[in-house]
Amino acid sequence: MDLKKSAPHELPRCLTATHATAIVVGIIIGSGIFLVPREMMAAVGSARTVYAVWIVGGLLSLFGAMSYAELAAMKPRVGGEYAFLHDAYGPLPAFLYTWTWTLIAKPASIATIAAGLMRVLGTFSALSFLTHPAFAHLLWSQVLAIAATWLITLLNIVSTRESANVQTALTWLKVLMIVVIAALCFTAIHQGSWHNFAGTFAGARGGFAGFMVALVAALWAYDGWSDVSQMAGEVKDPQRSLPLALIGGVAIVALLYMLTNAAIQYVLPASSIAAADRPAADALRIVAGNFGAGLVSVGMAISICATFVGSSLSGARVSFAAAQDRLFPPALAAIHPRFRTPWTSLLLQGALSTLLLLAIGKFQALFSLAIFSEWLFYALTTAAVFVFRIREPNTPRPYRVTGYPVVPALFVLAALVLLVFSFADQPLNSTIGAAVILCGIPVHYLYQRRVTATIK
Repeated sequence: MDLKKSAPHELPRCLTATHATAIVVGIIIGSGIFLVPREMMAAVGSARTVYAVWIVGGLLSLFGAMSYAELAAMKPRVGGEYAFLHDAYGPLPAFLYTWTWTLIAKPASIATIAAGLMRVLGTFSALSFLTHPAFAHLLWSQVLAIAATWLITLLNIVSTRESANVQTALTWLKVLMIVVIAALCFTAIHQGSWHNFAGTFAGARGGFAGFMVALVAALWAYDGWSDVSQMAGEVKDPQRSLPLALIGGVAIVALLYMLTNAAIQYVLPASSIAAADRPAADALRIVAGNFGAGLVSVGMAISICATFVGSSLSGARVSFAAAQDRLFPPALAAIHPRFRTPWTSLLLQGALSTLLLLAIGKFQALFSLAIFSEWLFYALTTAAVFVFRIREPNTPRPYRVTGYPVVPALFVLAALVLLVFSFADQPLNSTIGAAVILCGIPVHYLYQRRVTATIK
């Protein structure tokens, strides 16, 4: 759809299937694959079990992507999960999702990405000043993280298509970097050993709890595949493009993750992986010295930048869609008259991310804010497949979930198990996450009462 042909209240369909696939791959592959092998090995203690966890995590993510593909092709509207939840369950669940996503989950996610980028850049000696104070209690890493957040926010305001082009270029560059890193490991026949794949780490947590900790780490590495659904209203030929992007994107990521994990295990024994802060960098340092470790840092920086652009681009569409339905302040539904982008929603997202970077600024603390609510709404959204199959059996479905009802049911069950495990393993963070969601209930009813009074 040409920008000039789109209705004043609609965002133009300017993204291709390639853009959509790059958004999926680019958002998913951040820093996780370079870092989580340590957590996974320390949790399960076996190279083979680590692979089993990667496979389970990849299958669960694929099952979720397949379920979302049916919903997105059936209802290709801006807002993705918001639109699905609204149509399936009504205004309250849709508002609670938007409330949580807009105020906590997405700003915390963006702030986490920004803080993570600064942490990676700080490994370069020329940028060691990032850990030094800048103004009062603020570190230079916080100042530059905020600057990066606003630079990308302005890019997303000026042009959705150009942002997607930048995302696509960064995504395929990161894919190339991952392949090069893996190739360097596998060609180092004198430093590597296939016997490492049978290795174990004696100090692992082990058992079901260890497997679940590793699975949570793997699912965090796979996380982000759902974000492209929020841009469903801006994708050309969405009935074909969205299933291709969701399913194909997750499959590409799974293959790259398996390749990277195998490369690390080929060079490092299980005990070394469990003790390494940055397993990929340690493996490349053995293979190619400081140049190899630097190459991993460059790859991580490129990878995080691609995630940064895509996550910021897609995130603001949720509050925009809710504002169009008068569930959120109507100012957030504004479309820039020249750039045809949801500029006010993007500004709000940037402002909230900045506040979190100012208030917290630490990677791990920000990360814990962004996790709990995601899986609750993943479960509810995937369950909407069953709701629509029963309620709207005759509605055209350009894509139907292969393996229905088993595939979406397994994903919903896995999400519920993860939620229960999160409460048991991290009760404080989980309780805070639940409290944030529940606080949205009175806010919803108060706001709707105000809207009704205004209409009258």
